Amino acid sequence: MLLRLIAQYSKPYKRWIFAVFALQLATTMATLYLPSLNADIIDTGVVTGDIDYIWSTGAVMLGVAGLQVITAVGAVYFGAKTAMAIGRDLRRGVFHSVARFSAREVNQFGAPTLITRGTNDVQQVQMLVLMGLNFMINAPIMCIGGVIMALQEDPGLSWLVWVSVPILLVVVGFLVVKLMPLFRTMQDRIDGINGVLREQITGIRVVRAFVREPYETQRFDEANERLTETGVKVGQYFVLMFPLISLILHLATAAVLWFGGHRVEAGDIQPGALTAFLQYLLQILMAVMMGTFMAMMVPRAMVCAERIGEVLDVEPSLTDPAGGAALPTQGDGVVTGKVEFAGVTFGYPGAEEPVLKDVTFTAEPGQTTAIIGSTGAGKSTLLNLVPRLYDAQAGSVRIDGVDVRELDRQALAAAVAAVPQRPYLFSGTVASNLRYGAPDASDDELWEALRIAQAEDFVRAADGGLEMPISQGGTNVSGGQRQRLCIARALASRPSVYLFDDSFSALDVTTDARLRQALRREVSEATVLMVAQRVATITEADQILVLDDGAIVGRGTHAELLETNATYQEIVESQMSAEESA
Repeated sequence: MLLRLIAQYSKPYKRWIFAVFALQLATTMATLYLPSLNADIIDTGVVTGDIDYIWSTGAVMLGVAGLQVITAVGAVYFGAKTAMAIGRDLRRGVFHSVARFSAREVNQFGAPTLITRGTNDVQQVQMLVLMGLNFMINAPIMCIGGVIMALQEDPGLSWLVWVSVPILLVVVGFLVVKLMPLFRTMQDRIDGINGVLREQITGIRVVRAFVREPYETQRFDEANERLTETGVKVGQYFVLMFPLISLILHLATAAVLWFGGHRVEAGDIQPGALTAFLQYLLQILMAVMMGTFMAMMVPRAMVCAERIGEVLDVEPSLTDPAGGAALPTQGDGVVTGKVEFAGVTFGYPGAEEPVLKDVTFTAEPGQTTAIIGSTGAGKSTLLNLVPRLYDAQAGSVRIDGVDVRELDRQALAAAVAAVPQRPYLFSGTVASNLRYGAPDASDDELWEALRIAQAEDFVRAADGGLEMPISQGGTNVSGGQRQRLCIARALASRPSVYLFDDSFSALDVTTDARLRQALRREVSEATVLMVAQRVATITEADQILVLDDGAIVGRGTHAELLETNATYQEIVESQMSAEESA
């Protein structure tokens, strides 16, 4: 998976990668050439006292060293540029993949792990690419070239190479085997701490309302401690790695000086050749050590690449049809917006029973269809099937006779506007939020939407009006104001079908009444589907559907259901009793 990701996302940057390889090759060749020149100065210039030779060879060494610096800087520049570009493309790929997910896939993964996979996991792969481009050419050529050059200087000391390099490789292999499962555990622990932190930040008001700060602090400490324990175990192996490598390097140096010194004394080798052999051996071991750093990053990057691949390889359960159909329009180009449910059955993955069972009804344009029922009856799920947040498992949902599964996404989005049960605003301004579904809406149209949604007064009173800042999630406005702004956002897009999922629950009775009255006037030709908990909100609906355990057990007007439907009567009586007791 790691190699597949790197190969796939590095294709646009072949020229940069070629430049890195060429510059790394030049850097490595210069590095291998310098010890040989140094040996010539010692064995020829110093021994014979030829100052001119020393100066001329030294000048060549300076030139080679200068070239080495230039090529090394160039290699690092293009390597960093390539790695950052690949990381950027990977993050974009993960984001685009998640953006195509239906609610089912998002729930399957969970928000915390999706955040980690799009940030931390991508960063690990990006760092591996950066290190790989810096050392991929350098390390193997340095190692192989160093062996060849060392053997040319003195074959008699070659056994030191064959002993020290395998020992170093064994140490590295042992550490890699031990670190691989720990890196997987570390990424899972990062997911866990992100999940706890996200819950605490999102639910901070609930935490404070119930004075659960000590409990949540303990939860975070436990998640943090688990991550710390894994990090400490990884650190222990890293701490073990560097002393072992240093020990091998110093033992190799001591061995070369000891055995090489005897060979110099016996006249089997020149002092310059011994110095060059020592430098080549150190270069070989340094190349192996650079490979060690790469090896340490590979296990974690492999784990991260697998996690990224899991996101990229998911086929969304909701796919756009090839050549999606458009909705039929009237002579003036307006979509009628008739919504039909025909034998719809739907169940969530892993559920024992479906949430909706053989639901059939028609919501006519110019009418309000209200849906009421007990908690868990499937009211919100029913609404979510219209804009294709989920797909029906049996039956069909149609708008103007066209199955929503056959519609083009843009056509469906233009025809349907939903106000969710939990109103959400994006960071920006009032205007940017209202234009979320209607980018070309004028200021006058935005003010009209705010007026209908009963939000005009507090927006005009705020500093900036339409440019009033909105924080992430709309946390700088009250629940009722947030709900009204979300209703205004739906109104601004002027769709043919409005979906209100218990969107009036945070409003007081007076505001609720004014808002419903304004809606009846302004959306009189549209199809309105409304989920409500309060009977008072839906008494004037043209059609009321009573859901119980995922099935429609009653339909009609408020007056008709009061006379004929026992479930509706129970709901009305319970709310009247609550109001009377209040």
